[in-house]
Amino acid sequence: MVTVGGLYYSKDHEWVKVDGKKALIGITDYAQNALGEIVYVELPDMGTEYKAGDVFCVIESVKAAADSFTPVSGKVVEVNEELEDSPQLLNEGPYDNWIVAIEMDDSSELENLMDEQAYKMFCEKEE
Repeated sequence: MVTVGGLYYSKDHEWVKVDGKKALIGITDYAQNALGEIVYVELPDMGTEYKAGDVFCVIESVKAAADSFTPVSGKVVEVNEELEDSPQLLNEGPYDNWIVAIEMDDSSELENLMDEQAYKMFCEKEE
């Protein structure tokens, strides 16, 4: 399993990269491995408001469809439109390909997430 330092991780296997008030959100290597070959990503609409824990997109693979949950509250300010035509990018580089950018309402929610080391230990327990 590959992880990246400097990111925040959720128990639902999403990662968060913070840039000021903006949070880029994607799925982890662990998640893309579990899903298998990703064939479709249902992206959220621009301007949609989410609370932490809300489903913000659905990822479909040859094995299953899985909900992705936003780790932080806020408004969608960008979506990665490349995923519409190339959903497999999430398999090829899960940390290079974010799904959505959210303008965070409350950056203190990041305290509820894990750092790289805690996430690795969490995944080891799940296996």
